[in-house]
Amino acid sequence: MNMNFDHSNTPQKRVAPPIPNKPGVGLKPTHYEDILNKNPDIAWFEVHPENYMGDGGPPHRYLEAIRNNYPLSLHGVGLSIGGAGRLNKTHLTRLKELERRYQPGLFSEHLAWSSHDEIYLNDLLPLPLTVETLNIVCDHVDEVQEFVGRQMLLENPSTYIRFDQNDMDEVSFLTEVSNRTGCGLLLDVNNVFVSATNHDFNPQDYLEAFPLEKVGEIHLAGHATETDDTGKPLLIDAHDRKVSDPVWKLYEQTMARTRGIPTLIEWDTNIPEWDVLYSEAKFAQEVMDRATAIKSDEKHAIAS
Repeated sequence: MNMNFDHSNTPQKRVAPPIPNKPGVGLKPTHYEDILNKNPDIAWFEVHPENYMGDGGPPHRYLEAIRNNYPLSLHGVGLSIGGAGRLNKTHLTRLKELERRYQPGLFSEHLAWSSHDEIYLNDLLPLPLTVETLNIVCDHVDEVQEFVGRQMLLENPSTYIRFDQNDMDEVSFLTEVSNRTGCGLLLDVNNVFVSATNHDFNPQDYLEAFPLEKVGEIHLAGHATETDDTGKPLLIDAHDRKVSDPVWKLYEQTMARTRGIPTLIEWDTNIPEWDVLYSEAKFAQEVMDRATAIKSDEKHAIAS
């Protein structure tokens, strides 16, 4: 393909376009050509900034071309917001440069830790939900938002173990972080279902308690089903398949409480053909439309 990159809209002149209340998908290199050739009717794309922290090369050329046509969101996996140590200034500086260069409509990270001293782990590890952890997370969120110069969203994790010393539940923890720092929240519905199954709690209760007024983005993904040492189901947040029916049901119930929220289809391994990912986003739009229409009809009935 002969790409004609338009550099007239330089990074310095850009204004971050808002992410619409519609589904988007994670941008993967295997789909670059499909997107630039087909110009699909997709609302927005999300990328992991860690994949674009080099100075140039083909990844930036493709991202630049796609960013010229679509809103963009940055979803970080490497800040280690919950880590006990100091945030990595080099990582923060590269993140700030990406934010300046591409002016994303949203920027998010995980409630997790992934580093110790100079060692970075290829995983997002859970945190004890204690007052001490709360203070660390709030300090780190404040530092990120001040350094990058914008609000960030914090995502609820998928978890496979629980800590005995928790002082509060996860929804209360995330709500308090948001209240103290002004950050928004990213609600991953699949993570709720995964954690609820693994720890035997009701995902609907979790979602009913979640402060949707603070949510700037929702994530949906597929999960793998395994078994633990006792033979009980153990769900893994694999991001390697279609969204499951129970997660779609939870998503629809959540959307019925809103006027729509930007929703991402995550698919990070076993990447399918573009048309498969695109169809997942289109189905998410159908679910969102159906749920928000029911909410609108209920309000109209009450007003009448």
